[in-house]
Amino acid sequence: MKFGLLYEMQRPHDNYTVDYTSLINETIEQCQLADEMGFDHLWFVEHHFLTTFAGSSAPEVIISALSRLTKNIRIGFGVVVLPNHHPVQVAERLSMVDHLSGGRVEFGVGRSSPYEQMGLGIDPRDTRDIMEESLNIVPKIWQTPGLFEWKGKHFDIPQREILPKPKQDPHPPIWMACTQPSSYEMAADKGIGVLSFGSGAPAGMKDHIDAYRENIKKANPVGGFVNNQWANFTLGHCGDDDTEAVETGAQAIKEFFGPNRPYTADRQDVYENLLESWGGVPDHLEASFSRFLGEGEQDLGGGGAPRAMLGELPAELLADRGVIVAGNPDRCIESAKRHQEIGVDQLLLIMQSDQVPHKKVMRSIELFGKEVIPAFK
Repeated sequence: MKFGLLYEMQRPHDNYTVDYTSLINETIEQCQLADEMGFDHLWFVEHHFLTTFAGSSAPEVIISALSRLTKNIRIGFGVVVLPNHHPVQVAERLSMVDHLSGGRVEFGVGRSSPYEQMGLGIDPRDTRDIMEESLNIVPKIWQTPGLFEWKGKHFDIPQREILPKPKQDPHPPIWMACTQPSSYEMAADKGIGVLSFGSGAPAGMKDHIDAYRENIKKANPVGGFVNNQWANFTLGHCGDDDTEAVETGAQAIKEFFGPNRPYTADRQDVYENLLESWGGVPDHLEASFSRFLGEGEQDLGGGGAPRAMLGELPAELLADRGVIVAGNPDRCIESAKRHQEIGVDQLLLIMQSDQVPHKKVMRSIELFGKEVIPAFK
């Protein structure tokens, strides 16, 4: 099993004011240490308008810097929000960074949330179609020598030569952010990897992973090869003191999924008004809107509690079930095994958090590199 660090780009803050110079510098320092410590992947989200929750609004910028400041670790767009960008520019930018990094880029795709989409003037009802069409276009650009053209529902590209092509042949591995079974099925059908952003015990994901492995055998690959990989998201924090580290990890994930963000306060009114004007929720947006309106929140897996109940669960229970990977190195190894046992290929760890200061994040990365990761090699 491989290990990756996922970055929303957070740091402790005062009164919802973020020191972005420190945040960027700390992020780079952590990523350089992760490279030295033997982590396999770095992943950066693309989020907008999420004050204190995500400072990664332009991931291509920091990924470009890290492509020259690291040596071995693979660097992932986790994810490019395809409805926000023209596929020609996506293909060009990914290719350029692939060359800058010496062929270490991973290409994740997704469509974000209605809150962010509407802030950019994008109709949430169109985003699934736009994402699928763009996902079909980008790998074809990479694999088409000479002139490329496309005429579709959302994009009309006249004959043009689109350069550069990626350094990796035929192109970087493709992944998709997934939060529900229909997304897992889509990823398998298109022959791409799953970046699973659930909040639950890994035991509850086994059936989904098994189904993905079977379904991907029948894939109609959107790219030049099948990327049969599953990555599981969780909160990671390793410390010298087991009890302290478990409590720190539990507090971090509870705040990560908690309601204490300034951009959440007026969401319900925004969405209720929008749904009234639409006359209901389109089928493919039901999961997104149910979360924002407080209905049908995602389970912790295996019939577990919804995200809203995370705050009520004991820290040690979260660690023992693998909902978080936190504690001293021995406990982290045992928690990580809960993911390995169900067939996970990569553990996606959030270590940088507004609940955890930079010094503790650095120590966690160091302990993982020296004591946890070697147990899985």
